[in-house]
Amino acid sequence: MASPIRTTVLISGNGSNLQAVIDQISAGKLNATIVRVLSNRKDAYGLERAKKANIPTQYHNLVKYKKQHPATPEGVKAAREEYDAELARLILADSPDLVVCLGFMHILSPQFLEPLEAAKVRIINLHPALPGAFNGVSAIERAHAAWLEGKIDKTGVMIHDVISEVDMGNPILVKEIPFRKGQDEDLHAFEKRVHETEWGTVIEGVDTVLKELAAQKQASSA
Repeated sequence: MASPIRTTVLISGNGSNLQAVIDQISAGKLNATIVRVLSNRKDAYGLERAKKANIPTQYHNLVKYKKQHPATPEGVKAAREEYDAELARLILADSPDLVVCLGFMHILSPQFLEPLEAAKVRIINLHPALPGAFNGVSAIERAHAAWLEGKIDKTGVMIHDVISEVDMGNPILVKEIPFRKGQDEDLHAFEKRVHETEWGTVIEGVDTVLKELAAQKQASSA
């Protein structure tokens, strides 16, 4: 078997998708080793999950950068760009092959993406919507509201490549979730169903990319 693909995971919250990945790696079903879990929120429970699995963690917060700039649109942009450049530096220090964003609530700028692209690090993201449908935040809530208004009859989740346009990268794996009348009116119950779909999608999507990366490594060393 090819050597495990070095993987960095970015999170902001509970980390249930991270846990699914950790479990599958432990079971020998994903050919990866998580070199670090990074969070932009100090109290993200995903950091605890990583520590329990003996995975190195790091907290990297935007506030510190915002304090160094005026609270103007230009100041906020400069802070974000500095934060992203430092995030890229932190990640590249671990020499990963892959970065997986699992509920990472931060829009990544070219200051982050370009150094990783130059280092040939693949970046993928989990997004709870169909391609091009509900880009950005609150995708589940927005899709649910659109269904209640009779505008759509399905939503979904996807794993996609990360590019500078939010949630617009090439879809790697897409799972449709049809809305069910009489069952999905309750937003919290529906959110739970979406998250359960995510766990399987994450594993399948990450596995697809890991196999691609392993094949590329074999080809380049042949």
